[in-house]
Amino acid sequence: MSGRSLVSIVDDDPSFGNSMRRLLRSLDYSVAIFPSGAQFLKSPQLADTACLVADIHMPEMTGVELYEQLVERGHAIPTILVTAYPDEQTRERMLNRGVECYLRKPLEEAALIDCLRSAVARGRASHDAP
Repeated sequence: MSGRSLVSIVDDDPSFGNSMRRLLRSLDYSVAIFPSGAQFLKSPQLADTACLVADIHMPEMTGVELYEQLVERGHAIPTILVTAYPDEQTRERMLNRGVECYLRKPLEEAALIDCLRSAVARGRASHDAP
């Protein structure tokens, strides 16, 4: 893998994944896309992921459940949750649990970029800590 930070996208909507891939590559990030949380949890990219962007509403495993499993398993991956159906209670709970950002779809590009930069910087800091 190159020196670029890897952003993993977990979303069951292929068009969202493809648009995110184009945007993130234009910002010089490496990108891996997964159609489900289960596939991300089994992937070799899990360990290299600097930032995770996960949809909240997916079949089988929601983005919230994916984040909670990562925390339970000891993976401190800065996470951005996205949803077309925002819920203030879920937003507050997840931000209090350590999620980097909670964004509404369609995503505002500037807000996403700010969240990505913050998340990747936080991920680097946790990897570099003794």
